[in-house]
Amino acid sequence: MFNQLSIIGCGLIGSSIFKALKKKGLVKKLITFDNDESVTRIIKKEKLTDKIVSSLEEAVHDSQLVLISTPFSSFESIVGSLKKYLKPGTILTDTNSVKKGPDEIIKKINLKNISWIPGHPISGTEKSGPTSGTAELFENRWTILSPSSEADQSDIKKVSDLWESIGSKVKIMSATDHDKILSLTSHLPHVIAYNIVKTTMDNNEKLKTDIIRYSAGGLRDFTRIAASNPTMWKDIFIDNSDLIVDAINNFSRNLEEFKKIIAEKDGKKLLSIFEKAKESREAVIKAGQDTDKPNFGRK
Repeated sequence: MFNQLSIIGCGLIGSSIFKALKKKGLVKKLITFDNDESVTRIIKKEKLTDKIVSSLEEAVHDSQLVLISTPFSSFESIVGSLKKYLKPGTILTDTNSVKKGPDEIIKKINLKNISWIPGHPISGTEKSGPTSGTAELFENRWTILSPSSEADQSDIKKVSDLWESIGSKVKIMSATDHDKILSLTSHLPHVIAYNIVKTTMDNNEKLKTDIIRYSAGGLRDFTRIAASNPTMWKDIFIDNSDLIVDAINNFSRNLEEFKKIIAEKDGKKLLSIFEKAKESREAVIKAGQDTDKPNFGRK
């Protein structure tokens, strides 16, 4: 598929891509690079690269595809540093959870003779770091590609084939549609999770201890979501702030209506809300996005 591929950023996603590609034997040489010295030590210890490199220049030299898998806050700096080292015809892609910001940066830096194919694998977990990566992370999960209308179709296919080869289902979608949909399916749930944890933990120490000790499944699942990588989610909330605020406003209106129904003890309306929510959950399972096993299949 590729003689050489470079992964810049070796956290959960970057290390999982490396492991998946190595397991499938799809790339002759895989180079990973991370600016964080502690991550670099793990890369060496866990053998998460086919060649130890100490600079971005070494990392991308002779690579046909360069994949940036870092928090968005470092994306511009990395692309700016890479600009002079990318050979003409190189495919550049990413794994950022918001697509508008990276697109704007690529246009601003004005890369010449580089094929930019932005991507987003919707397959993360609350874990982070190179030791959390697994070769199976992308199996039966969606990866969204958001290339511009000017993007080379053969390069789009190469990136699509890459993701499909490690188990992903691929969808081509505009950056605008991607950011809108993800603001509702991923970003808003994280807003709610962070706020639920904040609300339950903003109590005196004795009550807080009891809340943790006797936490039910609902709170435990929200704390799992809230345990996601803080830097990554800070960047997502800033980069997609307009759409996230729109989602919060809509959620707040629905929450006020819900509060009114509860205060009025309107059983008929409560049942209607709960039944529709149950139908939505069943639709998610039917679409293959989760399991109906108890505790979501987790042990």
